Amino acid sequence: MNKYNIFSFAIVIVLILVIYQLLTVVKIDNTPYIKIAGQNIKVELALTPAEQEKGLSGRSELKEGEGMLFVFNNSDEYVFWMKDMNFAIDMIWLAPFEGGDGEDMRVVYIKKDAQPESFPETYGPDINSKYVLEVVAGFSDKNNLKEGDGVEFIY
Repeated sequence: MNKYNIFSFAIVIVLILVIYQLLTVVKIDNTPYIKIAGQNIKVELALTPAEQEKGLSGRSELKEGEGMLFVFNNSDEYVFWMKDMNFAIDMIWLAPFEGGDGEDMRVVYIKKDAQPESFPETYGPDINSKYVLEVVAGFSDKNNLKEGDGVEFIY
């Protein structure tokens, strides 16, 4: 190998290392969003029974524009409580539109301003839903959210 080949090889190695470092430091945000009442809400997903049981319990706050989306495998009558909660929230139950393709959702029930001290009381509709969205208390009133409103998942 001559000096030119060794130098070229060294440059390639350095470039590979720099690119690797950039890719490991820069994280692409794959967080899903829900568009509801004209607002984009960045959602943390609660997919497993353990995540769903814990929910937002023990946290100190939930910021505007953020929420937790509980994703269930089947539509059913899901009830929620405020166990170990430190702040009030609005809970929003979502279900597919009648005859929808499963991605088109609508609001089927809203529990506004659920307070931590309400535990062990439970909240939920007498109809099936597949998702429940928890957002900061007052979101529903502030954005004039009502039952029947459409919801869009943004991936």
